[in-house]
Amino acid sequence: MDRSAFASLVSPYRRRPWMTEHGAAAADSGQVGLKGIVAGGITGGIEICITYPTEYVKTQLQLDEKGAAKKYNGIFDCVKKTVGERGFLGLYRGLSVLVYGSIPKSAARFGAFEFLKSNSVDSRGQLSNSGKLLCGLGAGVCEAIVAVTPMETIKVKFINDQRSANPKFKGFAHGVGQIIKSEGISGIYKGLTPTILKQGSNQAIRFFVLESLKDLYKGDDLTKPVPKLVVGVFGAIAGAASVFGNTPLDVVKTRMQGLEAAKYKNTAHCALEILKNEGPAAFYKGTVPRLGRVCLDVAITFMIYDSFMDLFNKVWV
Repeated sequence: MDRSAFASLVSPYRRRPWMTEHGAAAADSGQVGLKGIVAGGITGGIEICITYPTEYVKTQLQLDEKGAAKKYNGIFDCVKKTVGERGFLGLYRGLSVLVYGSIPKSAARFGAFEFLKSNSVDSRGQLSNSGKLLCGLGAGVCEAIVAVTPMETIKVKFINDQRSANPKFKGFAHGVGQIIKSEGISGIYKGLTPTILKQGSNQAIRFFVLESLKDLYKGDDLTKPVPKLVVGVFGAIAGAASVFGNTPLDVVKTRMQGLEAAKYKNTAHCALEILKNEGPAAFYKGTVPRLGRVCLDVAITFMIYDSFMDLFNKVWV
């Protein structure tokens, strides 16, 4: 056996042809995943500061029940009453919770996606349709367990606390301490099942739509760059698709994480109670503000993320 044949046989890249085509660094799944973690973390912190007010309004409307307890008559009424009672900064109530959580959430999501993608692409470095869905699903499940469930539970409880006549949480540390004191560590992991379902389906839909639109834009030229504004448009479309696909899961998740979550036995019981007491339309509460937030959120997120990944790929070798 000659030397070249032996080298090709023992090469660590022989089962992954795209590694030899694009270089070992590009195919190092660990390094790619690390870049995704760092770029995702930075992206998450920037994005949440821009879009939080829409998240606040969405959560308030989802917590609002029918009857005498109903407090708001739509998006603008919620904004008007919140600003009237607490000023403009009232729309940022609970922001610290999401800032603390958005960085690890986005880092986990993109790090997991990049790692899974680098191990799933074909010989041309492309993902199949099923690969796009599965990598997105894996990214969503990872972020749900690592960051989203505790972050969302704390956020919903903080917003829910503000709705009471005598709010008891005096700040992030105090609020988290009170939740853990009264409910234990499991108190910040309420709604884990619906959160995994929501985030898994969210990211499966978003990454599938985004990656598919990018492939469509590139056509036969796989090296063709996608302008950041175009990435933003694709992100907005991907965000809208995920909203219409899983808002019912988001509503159930929010109820399971509220201060009154104890009245529900489990996720299925919560869904049945909402259906019985409020009708099917209740599963789409907060759709409009969520649509606005998610489209903006996903568009901004993918634009920022792509920009940082482009930068890292140039300076981080």
